[in-house]
Amino acid sequence: MGFLQKLFGSHSDHELKRIYPIADKIEALEPQMQALSDEQLRAKTDEFKARYQSGEDLDSILPEAFAVAREAAWRVLGMKPFRVQLIGGIVLHQGRIAEMKTGEGKTLVAVLPAYLNAIAGEGVHIVTVNDYLAKRDSEWMGKVHRFLGLSVGLIVHGLNAEQRRAAYAADITYGTNNEMGFDYLRDNMALFSSELVQRGHAFAIVDEVDSILIDEARTPLIISGIGQKSTEMYSRTEALVARFRKKVIAETDEKEEEDVNVDADYIVDEKAKTATLTARGIAKAEQYFEIENLSDPENSTIAHHINQAIKAHGTMKRDIDYVVKDGEVVIVDEFTGRLMFGRRYSEGLHQAIEAKEHVTVARESKTLATITFQNYFRLYKKLSGMTGTALTEEEEFGTIYNLDIIEIPTNRPIARIDDPDVVYKTEAAKYRAVIAQVKECHAKGQPVLVGTVSIEKNEHLSYLLSREGIKHNLLNAKNHEKEAEIVAQAGKLGAVTVATNMAGRGTDIMLGGNAEYLAKTDPLGAQNVENPISHVAYGYATHVCVLNDDGTIREIDAAHFVGKAINPLSCEGQIEGGVTMALGFTLTEHYPLYDCIPSARFGTLGLFRADQVPPIHSILVEKEGQDMAFGAIGIGEITTIPTAPAVAGAYFALDGEMRTSLPLMKTPYERPKMPRYWW
Repeated sequence: MGFLQKLFGSHSDHELKRIYPIADKIEALEPQMQALSDEQLRAKTDEFKARYQSGEDLDSILPEAFAVAREAAWRVLGMKPFRVQLIGGIVLHQGRIAEMKTGEGKTLVAVLPAYLNAIAGEGVHIVTVNDYLAKRDSEWMGKVHRFLGLSVGLIVHGLNAEQRRAAYAADITYGTNNEMGFDYLRDNMALFSSELVQRGHAFAIVDEVDSILIDEARTPLIISGIGQKSTEMYSRTEALVARFRKKVIAETDEKEEEDVNVDADYIVDEKAKTATLTARGIAKAEQYFEIENLSDPENSTIAHHINQAIKAHGTMKRDIDYVVKDGEVVIVDEFTGRLMFGRRYSEGLHQAIEAKEHVTVARESKTLATITFQNYFRLYKKLSGMTGTALTEEEEFGTIYNLDIIEIPTNRPIARIDDPDVVYKTEAAKYRAVIAQVKECHAKGQPVLVGTVSIEKNEHLSYLLSREGIKHNLLNAKNHEKEAEIVAQAGKLGAVTVATNMAGRGTDIMLGGNAEYLAKTDPLGAQNVENPISHVAYGYATHVCVLNDDGTIREIDAAHFVGKAINPLSCEGQIEGGVTMALGFTLTEHYPLYDCIPSARFGTLGLFRADQVPPIHSILVEKEGQDMAFGAIGIGEITTIPTAPAVAGAYFALDGEMRTSLPLMKTPYERPKMPRYWW
């Protein structure tokens, strides 16, 4: 930060001063919103729509609308946006970019401006970088919008035209940049208005905005048709190039490729990712195809096929640039690490790779429609975005999209320690250091996430961990179907996850694991047991504990698998009672075990005071048709088991101290002194 900026303040400082009074108004409305019933809160949506239609603008409605959405988020999700999140939401509504640090809750921030702008009735698009995030956010944050009476749509891969049309017709639509861009192209190719799926481009909130609008800005989206050219030449060329000898160099020497004495048929430039025939390679090609001069114009087709073939062999690496899945070559997105189904390399490169991998070579395609992300997102009347890294591209955002960037302060001072990079002489030394650090963290119970740049290195590291006997989950484009499950478990005590950049931008890993998702997975449902009744009579449970700054418990989420709940209220009552009892022996009660048998008597019970019991959110995970002979019996008992580790895990996340005995020590809760016997 320069001297003048310190003296006079940055652009963000000046703009935030104008926004703070709006945030004050929103916070001042909190008591009023708390006093409303669910029905009254939901009725506010219709009131806002009527006010907008009568001529009132969204800016004047903003404080009250944000306050409504804030209260709804608290009631539905147990999450109340902090002041800085309110500020971030205001910035997004103003058509700007909100730069918010990692962990500041950007996903929740988007709920506020999305709700406000949905009142206009023109549709709001919330754009994410992949299908997983779009689906997750539409289900998770969509609960708030649905609670307030708005409809929520989802655009992901694999939907038909009717499903897409319905999703775009919703008040708020979650989707990926790829899918929305392709839908626009298909709409432009439609012959009749009835075939259109999109209804316009009013307002878009782009998550990880620098990745989409800058990194991938010039990436063309192309809709192609099948060409008429034969694929035979690719197979013939592959038979020649497969026998070629390559030489890999860091940077091309201009005269080297002219040297007939170079012991290679083509040279691969690693830096430029190019492959060039040498004099020896040209001679072999001319002999193979029985031509005099490969450079003659009439031989341009042959030269083109050879150049694409040596590029496929020299620069395109399996499990890095692409994977072979179900007999098809599927591109791996270099930015997200995800498989790009339906996308193909242009100019015959994809066919050359197919010939190299000995799968069916598809016919070349011809371009029918194309657009870049840059041009697509400039179609929106109002555009905004969120990211943790936008200021480095401030000039580009301003010049291309007319967007300014507002740096949002953090809710708390940043506690994360950013260690400097460590450089090793060899790759083997680096991997040894990684394994050593993983073992150290794993021994303490810390969840560990290890990132890799490619599937190849991802699998190699997995092999090294397996060799050391460290259990772990592997996430890459090959097993993307398990992404939600792996991410849900990545924050569990002692979990080790090795992932490509699939677990990068936008992926939230919850300490302790995602209670609701883990319960939904039904771990025994996949097991083939002869008598499932004996296994499910007592159900399954996952608890998550959230602490306040002072170490007191803010809330506990208790997700339980109950088969089919005939009486949900009774189930919830058992869960809440079991958690309350468990809090007693977790925080206040001496609860010794002798030969795995609890020895506690009534005289040793340190019951939790009623005023100390935190909100307990019961999540009933049901499964239609589940054969449970005893229904939901045993919920009250099983409830007491996950509470203690959930609370211990929360305190570990707070102060880094592992607590392994009951009652948990060093907590704000006092252990009352009680007589040994009450009778």
